[in-house]
Amino acid sequence: LYAAISNGANSFLFSEYKLCTVFVVFLAGVIVGLVSWSSGRETAIFTATSFVVGALTSMLSGYIGMRVAVFSNARCTVGAVKPAPHGWTESFNTAFRAGGVMGFSLCGLALLCLYALVVFLAPSFSWGTTAGAMKLFDCIAGFGLGGSAVAMFGRVGGGIYTKA
Repeated sequence: LYAAISNGANSFLFSEYKLCTVFVVFLAGVIVGLVSWSSGRETAIFTATSFVVGALTSMLSGYIGMRVAVFSNARCTVGAVKPAPHGWTESFNTAFRAGGVMGFSLCGLALLCLYALVVFLAPSFSWGTTAGAMKLFDCIAGFGLGGSAVAMFGRVGGGIYTKA
């Protein structure tokens, strides 16, 4: 049963991420067009790059979260079959640890990717000046937009998937 659920979860994620990739590429083009119109071509390309990195980080986080959730749900089920109260305790501990692993790993991954993006983009701006720092972080705002856009797809698509 675990293999079937795992296979279904992977199939769902890959189908969803194919659609998300088309959306991300399209929206990155829109971002380049709109931001270059108001702030210049260089800023637009950096903002679109930040958007794509944020989207890819969110996709990787979704994949890691799905893998951990499917595996821990199988372990919780096996633990719950044991006689009470040990089965309930084992199930709770498994679920609690899995939630901790997902929370820390996903937040750590997001911070690592965001830090790498700032380090990558910082030399292109006058980092020592207020104007340069403001321009850099205007571009970095695309990271949050990309991550949020893919997370929205995951939330809506995941809700539909679990009810189907």
